[in-house]
Amino acid sequence: MDNQYKNIIVKSPKQKQTIYSYLKMNNYSENFLKNLRKEFGFILLNGEKCFINEIVNDGDTISINLNPNTKTSVYSCIIPLDVVYEDDEVLVVNKPSMMATMPSKSHFKFNLCGAIMGYMEKKDSNFVVRIINRLDKEACGMVLVAKNSLSANFLNQNGNVDKTYYALCEGTFNDDKIKIEKSIETLKNINGINLNKRATSISGKSAKTYVNLIKNYSNYSLIKINLEHGRTHQIRVHLSSIGHPLLGDSLYGEKSEFISHTALCCKEMSFVHPATRQRISLEIPFPEDFIKLISRN
Repeated sequence: MDNQYKNIIVKSPKQKQTIYSYLKMNNYSENFLKNLRKEFGFILLNGEKCFINEIVNDGDTISINLNPNTKTSVYSCIIPLDVVYEDDEVLVVNKPSMMATMPSKSHFKFNLCGAIMGYMEKKDSNFVVRIINRLDKEACGMVLVAKNSLSANFLNQNGNVDKTYYALCEGTFNDDKIKIEKSIETLKNINGINLNKRATSISGKSAKTYVNLIKNYSNYSLIKINLEHGRTHQIRVHLSSIGHPLLGDSLYGEKSEFISHTALCCKEMSFVHPATRQRISLEIPFPEDFIKLISRN
């Protein structure tokens, strides 16, 4: 995949229209076009290297580098990936619980980003990791990765990716369907430094969570969740705010005797494919610790 290019046939351009203007008119983002300028040769016109302000004519072929960014500079973790789906445009992996999505000081050699790099650099030595949806370290489930900048730009547009989460939470429900609409803000200490915790607040950012009850057990419930906004910790904050913190969520609830981590799984995902424009729907099985709990009477 090194130096992979996409060919675009120019059709009915405006008089004296440049490559930049033509691509902009065809919905290529300013950020992507900015990256194309980084190196002479990322843009070709009829097979020849050129600058982005070159004039185009009807029938010309513009070739653009799909990966104009520099390689992601993270430690490549040699960790097996559970690949759910893969093609030339996207990669979907099933992240296990207790694996951080992104590297940090405490997760430098064990994180999903590094595992993806280790998996992809054999296929593309200049691969850039573009993770579309992140999961908390303790959560598990599907994570969508774009293999090039164009696919990332497309997938990040509203409505192109839908995710459905399943969770086990404390207590039981009387209603089968619940809508939680509470704004969420980031908590800060006295020095104004952000804490790794959120709370509902009228001064926060708007957030809506839709909860569907799957089954009540004796003292916990299995629920299905869809989000309208997707704020950080949104599910955990919203469920805790109505007295149903997720099992195992020690940050917004308490440690659980049933499960050793936050019981949250991104189990279903659908997205409009960046190349075919067809919607792809995926589903993974519950992890084993979920199965033990939902198999109870």
